Amino acid sequence: MRHRPRTSLWTLLLVGMVALVVVGSFHPAPAQTRTKIRYALGDIVTVESLPLLIAIDRVKQRGVDVAITSLKSEELAMQAVVNGQADIGQGTPYAAIQKLTAPIRFIYQLNALQFFPVVNKESYKSWKDLDGQEIVVHSRGSGTEAIMRLMAQKHGIKYKAMSYVPGSEVRAVAMLKGTIKASIVDATNKNLLFREAPDRFLVLPLGEVKASDEALFATKAFVDQNQEAVGALLEELLRVWRSLVANPQFVVEERKRLGLLKDLPAKLEAEVLPYFQQAVANGIFPTDGGAARAPQNDFEFFTVSGALKGSAGELRVEDFWYLDPLKKALARVGQ
Repeated sequence: MRHRPRTSLWTLLLVGMVALVVVGSFHPAPAQTRTKIRYALGDIVTVESLPLLIAIDRVKQRGVDVAITSLKSEELAMQAVVNGQADIGQGTPYAAIQKLTAPIRFIYQLNALQFFPVVNKESYKSWKDLDGQEIVVHSRGSGTEAIMRLMAQKHGIKYKAMSYVPGSEVRAVAMLKGTIKASIVDATNKNLLFREAPDRFLVLPLGEVKASDEALFATKAFVDQNQEAVGALLEELLRVWRSLVANPQFVVEERKRLGLLKDLPAKLEAEVLPYFQQAVANGIFPTDGGAARAPQNDFEFFTVSGALKGSAGELRVEDFWYLDPLKKALARVGQ
């Protein structure tokens, strides 16, 4: 789900153009000790971002200013971090790390995948029906792309084309308008589709997927040079995630107290608590930042889906993850 639902693909393109301008406004990091983290989000701020926004507010109380910049795609977020225009990025650019030997590592798993392949059942009723058809996903290298490629492999089909349209709510609106027949959306927008047109859509079976949907990544150099600031961020993420898992109502209460996403449309307001209740029930929010299983789960998923080359057992955690800061945060917060 996205913060401000777009009513047309032209609006989406405009957002992307604005995002590109914002990337260009990044400035090189100063040499002195940092009290600010430039955070590159390869998307726009949404209801799904609420736990992150709550954690960031807490980090600011500890003297670390986290400035979020929304970009058009995960790829741009990764490029911003690699080029020194941002300090921390959000996404799962496994392929880039492997193919480009990008000097970045994952440091925290925000959440596991929770997406729903949805089709217009007037056109399709099964995975086999998508053989030779066009589908729409979020972006190149995204979890949505990996899932759909994995399903094609699993069901022995080949898509005619895969198009990229960032924003679950954008794809949902397009499905309601009939311009997209097959896509993959998040829980909130799946619920929106079935509320607005309950007889028109069908969710295709996905099976169990445990891989990362969103994770934090940074250069090892930045993390080592800013241990206190990064540590504060990871600690507050752990505390917020644990509060959320213990009681999803926590997010609703904190959103109100902090005045977050004030201009959220009324029809999406009612989706906040159900979204987090469902997500918690599905176990997508790790309470350890992914320290225990995230790397191996990701290796297993992204190798099968084709995003990573080689076998999961041959990949080395240290080539993709830098877990020391998370382990230190866990020691301070408690396992």
